[in-house]
Amino acid sequence: MSEPSFRYTAELAGRIETEWQDRWEQEGTFHSPNPSGVWADPAAVATRGEKLFILDMFPYPSGAGLHVGHPLGYIATDTYARYQRMKGHNVLHALGYDAFGLPAEQYAVQTGQHPRITTESNVANMRRQLRRLGLAHDPRRGVSTTDVDFYRWTQWIFLQVFNAWYDEKADRARHVDELIAEFASGQRPTPSGQPWADLDPTERRRVVDSYRLAYLSEAPVNWCPGLGTVLANEEITNEGRSEVGNFPVFKRDMSQWMMRITAYADRLLADLEKVDWPEKVKAMQRNWIGRSEGARVLFTEATTGEQIEVFTTRPDTLFGATFMVLAPEHPLADLAAPEWPEGTDPKWTGGHASPAEAVQAYREQAARKTDAERRVETKEKSGLFTGRFAVNPVDGRAIPIFIADYVMMGYGTGAIMAVPSGDQRDFEFATQYHLPIIHTVTPGPEHDGTSAWTGDGAVINSENSEISLNGMTVADAKAAITAWLEAKGLGEASVTYRLRDWLFSRQRYWGEPFPIVYDEAGLPIALPESMLPVTLPEVSDYKPQALDPDDKDSDPQPPLSRATDWTTVELDLGDGVRSYRREVNVMPQWAGSCWYEMRYLDPANQERFVDEEVERYWMGPRGEGDVGGVDLYVGGVEHAVLHLLYARFWHKVLFDLGHVSSAEPFRRLFNQGYIQAYAYRDDRGQPVPADEVEEIEENGVTRYVWQGQDVKREYGKMGKSLKNIVTPDLMYELYGADTFRLYEMGMGPLDQSKPWETRAIVGSQRFLQRLWRNVVDETTGEVHVSDDALDDATLRAMHKTIDAVGRDYDALSFNTAIARLTEYNSALTKLDRVPRAAVEPLVLMVAPLAPHIAEELWHRLGHEQSLAHEPFPTADPALVADDTVTAVVQVRGKVRAQFEVSVDITEEELEGLALAHPRILKEIPNGVRKVIVRAPKLVNVVPA
Repeated sequence: MSEPSFRYTAELAGRIETEWQDRWEQEGTFHSPNPSGVWADPAAVATRGEKLFILDMFPYPSGAGLHVGHPLGYIATDTYARYQRMKGHNVLHALGYDAFGLPAEQYAVQTGQHPRITTESNVANMRRQLRRLGLAHDPRRGVSTTDVDFYRWTQWIFLQVFNAWYDEKADRARHVDELIAEFASGQRPTPSGQPWADLDPTERRRVVDSYRLAYLSEAPVNWCPGLGTVLANEEITNEGRSEVGNFPVFKRDMSQWMMRITAYADRLLADLEKVDWPEKVKAMQRNWIGRSEGARVLFTEATTGEQIEVFTTRPDTLFGATFMVLAPEHPLADLAAPEWPEGTDPKWTGGHASPAEAVQAYREQAARKTDAERRVETKEKSGLFTGRFAVNPVDGRAIPIFIADYVMMGYGTGAIMAVPSGDQRDFEFATQYHLPIIHTVTPGPEHDGTSAWTGDGAVINSENSEISLNGMTVADAKAAITAWLEAKGLGEASVTYRLRDWLFSRQRYWGEPFPIVYDEAGLPIALPESMLPVTLPEVSDYKPQALDPDDKDSDPQPPLSRATDWTTVELDLGDGVRSYRREVNVMPQWAGSCWYEMRYLDPANQERFVDEEVERYWMGPRGEGDVGGVDLYVGGVEHAVLHLLYARFWHKVLFDLGHVSSAEPFRRLFNQGYIQAYAYRDDRGQPVPADEVEEIEENGVTRYVWQGQDVKREYGKMGKSLKNIVTPDLMYELYGADTFRLYEMGMGPLDQSKPWETRAIVGSQRFLQRLWRNVVDETTGEVHVSDDALDDATLRAMHKTIDAVGRDYDALSFNTAIARLTEYNSALTKLDRVPRAAVEPLVLMVAPLAPHIAEELWHRLGHEQSLAHEPFPTADPALVADDTVTAVVQVRGKVRAQFEVSVDITEEELEGLALAHPRILKEIPNGVRKVIVRAPKLVNVVPA
């Protein structure tokens, strides 16, 4: 007997899917009209309904292509976008590529092949894989950060930041021309106090440059000689090595471009309350910004009189400060004593002959550590005595000054007052180095003295001849001692932040060139907008000059410095043709991802980075108090801090300068979970290819065998490193894209991580096969639905499904929507012949999840147009409501009986049923005193 010729198989699914993908592209099915500009179509905008901008986090086009974990968020946003399109919204959904980056550059270093070739090949492969998934993106709007037409505008935005300063009084950025005008008029004094007119042109430029939001600074950076570039903290492992290439990383000072993000710290914090983001992400951003209220306090070095400023959130504990700690980089560590003071504890010296020798050795040791290594909490603290003492300003005690690498110059002032009784880190240091511990807050009865007391309590041991804090609460003591310090000129109330200015230079080739040149004075000059874009020159070699990965003293020589014909340029910038030197660093990969969502709005615009009306339509605020932004942003929580923080910063600068109407880039954020998969390791602990492992059952015991040897199974995030990748291409081949989409959305809640199990995908395929059979005869290929009216049970089931699935789609609860669709689909299979009126709504409901089969069935059911803009089915509330509900009967407040009743039951009828119930009759042998009825769900009986 031959197989039916019209079964829904992977082969048939593949043909259907590619045909519909071609048709969508040819017909521009998912083109989103703009209200103005290059793609203006006001009539379409007016008829489409309310706008909805849906965004996926910018993907990097890896050479390995996609694995099945990558499309999870893309399928989710596509499902949501398709549903909202059917609900009448004008949906904008696009995808581009964050295509600059180290992997392509490293490949170029190894092979000599231009990174653009690698990047474009990777983009083409990823675009193919995503197209095969059937994502309903507007293909006209996809951008790549490496496109010259894109990074021209990245450079333009850099110029806006460079040409801006932050006016603290106005609490916003303004153009530097306004700053210059204030200096010139005398409205604002210069930092030196000299009149503006008395400064020469170079001095004036230096003053203005010190105010800019983008500025040059000699800054401590993470220098990786093996890669020949500076790395951000997040590009370094906890072992102090580069994520790319696993090279050692060192701290050193370099002249770098910085972004003054710290000026926006308070606004970045405050506006977190105005966006719809997961609370855990808001907490991560708050922690990264790290706003702390406290006091700045001046200690005095006992011998030299040098002042040492510390910031503390607990000025009330000053009487308990028994030592000080400086960061190894702190300039006052240079004042190490020439010899050890008499009686110095040997533990404090580290075996060194003098404090100066100890400080020098310790600094060299600390320089080999990254910030991540220095932040690691360990019981064993590392530090050395400087041979100097500081005078505690509240009681005149001389306390020893140490250096220790757990204190960093990038946080606070680079110096701390150590109060071991109230800080666990200080307690461990004091215990290790035999330093005194003085309690300033009464410990609780549970405190055993083996740790710091960080709880509340009455203040103790805190008085001098002028002030006593004893007996106060901590809050009152903070206020009192701060006022005393201010009155004595020894300190002041202050706010500090953990957030540091953003290091914006990279010594690479494959990145956006800066639109900056330097004159003979070595000062930066912004190129005029008419000279944009500044394109990357060709170079003969992509290798970094510093080839010895262990040579921390190697000088950075960016690859662009080799392009000598490019680095020196003759330009007329208003003073006649002169020779200038170009900036040879490039921008970090973060640059393009700070603003890409706005280019999706208007990528064909050659006159502006985005048309003002277009930006206002898609991202503008909806009303009073709304900050605007993308309507839904979906991506992994790994980008919860830096990408979002940097993008918010750039957006706020553009908002302040009047270039955008929205104060925030992303109104709503949703974090998807991960796809996890089994991985296997051999007896050396090395991963082996998961798809080559055999599962063997022997005597009730499961073994995992690879090439004849037993291996251990573990569970982890899918990726190359664990060799447990499953590709979408394989899923397309074995099951089709719709089955793959349905399986991923049905695995569990979108925000949770979940296990991949290839064998389980068959269940999703069966659902689609049943749907297919409900419409198409597998032998003839003919549609075999009836025109019969729906029976009451099917009609109610359909409307309940429509109602529930719509609510699930709105809530991004795709797994529960699939469960409801499966139940309804199964109910239809039990009918002798499926009515058209029952299956057409089902096809429309399935369409957001499995669009290709839905389009095909819709077409076979006689509809000529795509269902992409068909209205989503509407539920009849009367048919959604249950016919019956459960009535509860309480006696003396306790539930004693439950039974089903009509939703239309009267109070009299419900009371009669309740009092006649056998269980209730036993509870009221003497009758009732009172009955309270709330039809149809509740009866409360008070016995006599």
